[in-house]
Amino acid sequence: MKFSAGAPITVPVGRFAPSPTGPLHFGSLLAAVASYLEVGAGTWLVRVEDVDRPRTVAGMSAHQLETLAAYGFKWSTSGVVRQSERSALYQTALERLISTGLVYPCTCTRSMLANDADTQVGVDGARIYPGHCRHWQPGDPVPEKAAWRFRVGGVDDPPIVFHDRIQGDQAQQLAREVGDFVIKRADGCFTYQLAVVVDDLAQGVTQVVRGADLLDSTARQIALVEALNGRVPTYAHIPIVTNPAGEKLSKQTRAAALPTVGEQARVAALWHALSFLGQSPPDALMRGGVETLWQWAAVHWSIERVPKQRSGGAFPKIPE
Repeated sequence: MKFSAGAPITVPVGRFAPSPTGPLHFGSLLAAVASYLEVGAGTWLVRVEDVDRPRTVAGMSAHQLETLAAYGFKWSTSGVVRQSERSALYQTALERLISTGLVYPCTCTRSMLANDADTQVGVDGARIYPGHCRHWQPGDPVPEKAAWRFRVGGVDDPPIVFHDRIQGDQAQQLAREVGDFVIKRADGCFTYQLAVVVDDLAQGVTQVVRGADLLDSTARQIALVEALNGRVPTYAHIPIVTNPAGEKLSKQTRAAALPTVGEQARVAALWHALSFLGQSPPDALMRGGVETLWQWAAVHWSIERVPKQRSGGAFPKIPE
């Protein structure tokens, strides 16, 4: 498995990676639009993040791709990568981390940790692992039905720092704020944190543009990139959109599917997405076509105009 570590970047590579757990919604459109326009004349990839197979809805990835096509997105002719078909690649990365002692098997269950008085809550609301299984070293027996955790270092290690192109300078001390995190579950499923890093490295992704709800995951992913001797991409996290109750717009909060029938409905959704991202498209473009709106956006896009905040507020009412 070869990752880009020192080769010069000649063409920017971005990606949009939806999970096929429900239809694309307005929040999905924001991430797709921002990543698509930011890569410009470079390569834009679409990746199906179906690594969590129990949550995958049959036929949903095809529906999502049809929605993207209906909105005028054009992705790399190299094809769509599906995480469910890449377990061997993730296993190779895991074995590499095992050989260097950067991961260890863990038999602790969620219920055990929930009842552990020593556990504290981390930056993302999850419990910080107290290290019960951390004594394991390469060569020791591997327990059955064990998860694999990534060692994040000690509480006195310096924080991971990076510059987010929208949210500004960021720093996170993984041991104090996150703890050793799971990269392969006990049921055999690889986690998002490992899969997304391995895929970004394997596909040569140079820039990651996504929602600010994933900002707290970035330090973990940088740690994994460095552990695999890869090149760290640039990051830009757009504000998330919320529903009227103030909840993040998502499948879990029953976000409405993007309208796909009727060009004016699609134009309206794209126009509102550009407005939410601070681009101020002229009102006259609401009366044009999808292609006309994309042409304007390609010329006028500026990531510097995206609001520098984690939440951008409630989503607009889009005509169906």
